[in-house]
Amino acid sequence: MWELIRVNKRNSILLLGAMGTVLLLLGFIIGGAFAGPQAGWIGMLIATVIWLVMMMVSLSSGDQILLASSKAVPVTPEVHPMLFNVVEEMTIAANMPKMPKVYIINDPAPNAFACGRNPETASVAVTAGLLAKLNRDELQGVVAHEISHILHRDILFVTLAGVMLGSIVLISQIFLRGMFYSSMGSRRRYSSSRGEGGGQAQAIMMIVAIVFAILAPILTQLLYFALSRKREYLADAGGARLTRYPEGLASALEKIAGSNINMEAANKVTAPMYIANPFRGKKAMNLYSTHPPAEERIRILRNMSHGAAYIDYEKSYESVTKRSPVVPASALKPEEVSIREGSGESKSTQTAKQQARQVGDLMRTVSAFAFLTCSGCGLKMKIPPEFAGDKVKCPRCKKVVSVRK
Repeated sequence: MWELIRVNKRNSILLLGAMGTVLLLLGFIIGGAFAGPQAGWIGMLIATVIWLVMMMVSLSSGDQILLASSKAVPVTPEVHPMLFNVVEEMTIAANMPKMPKVYIINDPAPNAFACGRNPETASVAVTAGLLAKLNRDELQGVVAHEISHILHRDILFVTLAGVMLGSIVLISQIFLRGMFYSSMGSRRRYSSSRGEGGGQAQAIMMIVAIVFAILAPILTQLLYFALSRKREYLADAGGARLTRYPEGLASALEKIAGSNINMEAANKVTAPMYIANPFRGKKAMNLYSTHPPAEERIRILRNMSHGAAYIDYEKSYESVTKRSPVVPASALKPEEVSIREGSGESKSTQTAKQQARQVGDLMRTVSAFAFLTCSGCGLKMKIPPEFAGDKVKCPRCKKVVSVRK
């Protein structure tokens, strides 16, 4: 485990160094394009200040911003005891110093993510749709996957790399939009008293800046997505190792990928954080994919027939994908992690209508709805938290029922 964390940290530093170089070059080129080569250092300084401000905001409250933008609500064990029990189990199995905070996202699409700066400040968020659709073994696999992200320090990497990428995109957009709205001023600047040679040099510098401002966000995003996909494989390996039951995670991914519900709470910024692509219709892997193909991940997990250690996952990965190793060699130490039997618990007997009703009830519980049962006809009534009265009339039998808040 520690070898994997060390390699992850090294790769994160290399990626952040590459993205930082692109950020500084972007600032230098844009500064030089506007006011000559001597002003490139000023542009570099401005780019650094923008990145530092965004970084401080992200490190101080980035996880809360991500949770709020995903409409995640903190919950207590009373809301969903099994979820808390599974998170506690995986925290103990991972030997983490503190149990992550638990959130539920009021969204019917099945998915989950983890965020935070470190294991001490981490949070795990799952959707109401996930809780209604998965059995205990499958939920355990998903939570173990997210706990692995926390252990591997992926959540910090996503925060830092996301802020760096956001800074590059922000500076590029400001420059390109500024160019669009001040084209007349730019032409006047090029024909100024610098002379014909100086004007041509400035024009060339401006063209270079425009090209770099367009390409820089694209190239850094491709690199970010490529490493994000690799980290999903590693989290799958870690999740299988923690649960000792690869089929649980494989079955969960199958249900998540098979869902035809588009996730409303997700956006382009938070999409790489989820266990699977939250947007439907984007299953095939390409340069712009935030996740590996779910079908491939499932085949790898189900091919782990001899054990649940990292080395077992690596052998299965190479057998299925025919690609170069994904688990660092330093983490492939021989260890005996036997595969356990599943609990046999299943939700396959639930109809789609029953699952939809369960999702709705859970979403209302998270939103602090009150649930009342009419003593006259047995109708279950759902009272919204903003309801101001102390009594409600049953719509079926017209009996008046007291509202206890």
